[in-house]
Amino acid sequence: MRRLLLCCCISVALYLASFAFVLNRPLSLGMIRLEMQQKLARGARLPTPKIVILAGSNAPYSHSCRVIGAMLQMPCENAGIAVGFSLDDLFARWRPLLHRGDIVYLPMEIQQYDVTRTQNDLSVDSALLFRDHRALLWRLGPQRALAGAFSNRLTDGLEAVIEMLAHGVGYGHRRAKLAAQFDRQGDRIGTTLLTADPQFLALLHRPEPSPAMISAGYGRQIIARFVRAEQAAGVTMIGGLPTDFDTVPLSATDIAIIQATYTKNGGAFLITANHSRYPPADFYDSEDHLAQPCQYLQSFIVARGLGRLTHRPVSAPTIAMQKRAETCPSYRTEIALVKPITH
Repeated sequence: MRRLLLCCCISVALYLASFAFVLNRPLSLGMIRLEMQQKLARGARLPTPKIVILAGSNAPYSHSCRVIGAMLQMPCENAGIAVGFSLDDLFARWRPLLHRGDIVYLPMEIQQYDVTRTQNDLSVDSALLFRDHRALLWRLGPQRALAGAFSNRLTDGLEAVIEMLAHGVGYGHRRAKLAAQFDRQGDRIGTTLLTADPQFLALLHRPEPSPAMISAGYGRQIIARFVRAEQAAGVTMIGGLPTDFDTVPLSATDIAIIQATYTKNGGAFLITANHSRYPPADFYDSEDHLAQPCQYLQSFIVARGLGRLTHRPVSAPTIAMQKRAETCPSYRTEIALVKPITH
C-alpha cells in the first residue's frame, strides 16, 4: 500500500513538472500567448484616456480600433481574444493597465455570459497559466489554480511533443503570421468579401443560450464583478451587443438581461439601431466575424454611440474609411446610421 501511494505521488509530480517546465505547445497555444503579449504591451504604452475593446474574436473581427479611435480622437487597443480564453484571466491581465478616465467597451459574445464555472476553470488558457503565469493562476483562487494544474490530458502532451519538434526545425513563424492578421491596434485585417465563403456561412447555425442560462451563467458573474470594480475605480465601462446574423433572433428579454449586467453595476450599455445584426453576406468566416468593409460600418455606428454615451465629440470618418465601408453589402440599408456627423 505504501509503495502504491508512493508511485501515485511520483506520477502526479511528474505530470505537474512536465506540463509546468517541459512540455509546451508553441504553435497552437504559442499563437494565443504571443497575441496576448502584443496586445498587453501596446495597451501599456497607450496614454490615458484611452479606449480598450474587450470581448472574444468578435472584437477584432467586427470592430476597428483604427476607426473608433480616430472618430473619438482617442488612442485605442482592440484587446479581444478568442472565445474560450477565460474571462477572469482576460480581465486580470488588463486590470492593471486601466486607469481613471479610460473607456472600456465590451461587446461580449452571448455565449460568454452562460459559461459555467467548470468551463471557465478548464478553458484553453489554463495550460498557459499553469506554464507561464502560476502566480496569476493562484491569485485567481485555489479552485482555479487546482483546475489549471490538472487541465492537461494525455493528448495535450502528445500534441506538445509534436509541436515542439515542428517548431524546433523552424516550422511556424508566429510573429509574421500575427502581423499579417492584425494591425498595430489589434484589429483583424485582410478579411475581404472576395475571400469569404457564402456557402460555408449558409451552413452555420448556432443556437443562442436561453434567458435563464444567460442570467445564471458564471461568465455573467465575472463580467458583472469586473464592471463593478472598474467603474468604481473611475473607468467608464460600456457593454454592447456582439455582431451576429440578422437571422438569429435575440429577444427583448435576452437584451434586458445582458444590459442589466452593466447598468446594475454602475456601467452603461450601448444598443445600436440594428442590434449589431447583419445579413450573412456581410460576414467573413463565422457568425461573429464581419468582413472588413462591414467591420468599418459597424465601427462607425459604435463610435457614434460611444460618443453619445460619454459626451465626447465625434469626428466624421476619413474618406478612405467611408469608401471602404461603402463596399459592405449592408451599407445602403444602414445608411441612416452612418450619415455624416454634424457638430
